Amino acid sequence: MFDIIKDWREQRILDNSKFTHEDWARAAECIMILDRLTEDELSRLFDLATLFLDDKSIVGAQGFEITNAVRQSIALQACLPILNLSLEWYSGWSSIIIYQGSYKSESTTVDEFGIVHEGSQHRSGEAWQRGPVILSWKDAKHSGERDGHNVVIHEFVHKLDMMNGRANGFPPMQPDMDPARWTQIMSRDFEDFQTHRKSGLDRYGATNPAEFFAVLSEVFFETPQKLVDAYPDIYDIMVKFFKQSPLQPKA
Repeated sequence: MFDIIKDWREQRILDNSKFTHEDWARAAECIMILDRLTEDELSRLFDLATLFLDDKSIVGAQGFEITNAVRQSIALQACLPILNLSLEWYSGWSSIIIYQGSYKSESTTVDEFGIVHEGSQHRSGEAWQRGPVILSWKDAKHSGERDGHNVVIHEFVHKLDMMNGRANGFPPMQPDMDPARWTQIMSRDFEDFQTHRKSGLDRYGATNPAEFFAVLSEVFFETPQKLVDAYPDIYDIMVKFFKQSPLQPKA
């Protein structure tokens, strides 16, 4: 009964959407990394993005105006990692905050001696556990250009990572995946990345395992051959995790 009600509710949202299939298609044309998707995959992405916009609120910070183009661009890229998963992977939180450009974020850290350090830094995005995703539109609007950098995917992958607690590079595994193999591969290659530069991989990924997972997820969707060249085993386990093969030709 619950599934019937859920399906009915979702169909009602899709039927009442203000965006047509053609509206979504025009928005998708502006995001180059989506051109690998088949017509069926694009249709499913459009439906998922429609449900996403019904489930999440997107608000502008410091007077930034949220246009339909902004909503659609964020929704399409946020839903790409969960295209073959489900919107349930983004459950437990409700808002996305967009700044015009980079913004200042206050931070508090405790060093090895127990001393508390407070400071601030300019950010292009962040994801809070059980809280919002925050993005800079100046950076987000250039995401999807197949250059290996995608702040939208980066922050939403952090949300996937947080499904089982704090972001640590170990998201919930798919039923057919071996958690021990994920840990072994990611730990080994993270250690390698801390001392060896890899073409097309942002050094920010060496910060910690959570950032390593998020940065390499950007590369997986944007420039997947770069990931295969650097860490083929990570590409393989990401294919299983995301249930997508970005290098596979269109059927």
